[in-house]
Amino acid sequence: MYERDFQELTDAVSDLLGAPATLEDRDFRLVAFAAQHGDLDPVRLGSILRRGSDARVRAWFESFGIARATAPLRTPADPVEGTKARLCLPARHRGVTYGYVWLLDEGAIGLADPRLPEAMELATEAGAKLAASPSRALEGLLSAALEERTAAAALLAGHPLAGTSYAVLFAPGAQIPAGVLGTGDVLVVRASEAREAAGRLGVVVGVSGARRGLALAREALEEARFAHRVARTVAGPVAAWADLGPYRMLTALPEPDPAVAPLLDPAHAALRETVETYLDEAGNAQRTAAALTIHRQTLYYRLGRVTTLTGLDLDSGADRLLLHTSLKAARLRGAQDR
Repeated sequence: MYERDFQELTDAVSDLLGAPATLEDRDFRLVAFAAQHGDLDPVRLGSILRRGSDARVRAWFESFGIARATAPLRTPADPVEGTKARLCLPARHRGVTYGYVWLLDEGAIGLADPRLPEAMELATEAGAKLAASPSRALEGLLSAALEERTAAAALLAGHPLAGTSYAVLFAPGAQIPAGVLGTGDVLVVRASEAREAAGRLGVVVGVSGARRGLALAREALEEARFAHRVARTVAGPVAAWADLGPYRMLTALPEPDPAVAPLLDPAHAALRETVETYLDEAGNAQRTAAALTIHRQTLYYRLGRVTTLTGLDLDSGADRLLLHTSLKAARLRGAQDR
């Protein structure tokens, strides 16, 4: 049986219902659009020109329940923004919404229209194709929903990476190279090629540990995200989970110890930098003063302030350990928040 592509499916819906049709994935990225006629509203024009819609537009349409809909539904006009009324056909597959077919009909097509069942069959066919695309399947693997991960693993069962050792790269801002399994900020590559691939991306990258079985991709992504934070604050531009050493232990740390919390106030940034450098230098005053380009007496004064502020004894190994790990964890949390 001949398999229609996205453009053919979109054209078929448009021809069937006699209205301009647009197919977008569930992140509102433009996939295909039929020939346009008449006046276009700003949302439709922006979707075509920018190949997608912004977060405000997405929130507007999702507020009408389109992500959960299993049948055609309407979204009203918004006179303030100039958005026209639309008919939405959810493009679903195996109980999951993967995209939307939009008809800019301005209310002409009723929800009882006898053509809608056939139009929904076309939308469902588009949903199945969206689900089967490698990038969308990867998004499913990374989903918090077990049913999406299960369906995505089945769809990718024949992918070359499914039977080999792979690593996940977290690389915000990177362009995904042609032929690489990736979506958004995430790429999946052979474990043996991960470091080389990360170095070619030209951005800060976190690399997960090696995995076998694509069902573990979500777990690997957490490692890659943490490695990315270490790369941003310590190691950059590429940090691999396997090389993080003691930093890996910081993933399990709770919120800062109450004794350290006062030092994290932005007003004490100089004290925090001073004591962190001092601990990085294993308590060597000469190296610390040189690294900070301050006089040694200034160093001693600041360390005394740290002791007063926290109540911790810098001559105590236990207190040093608490302070050092807390400061490193706080630095990584800050990288996560930016």
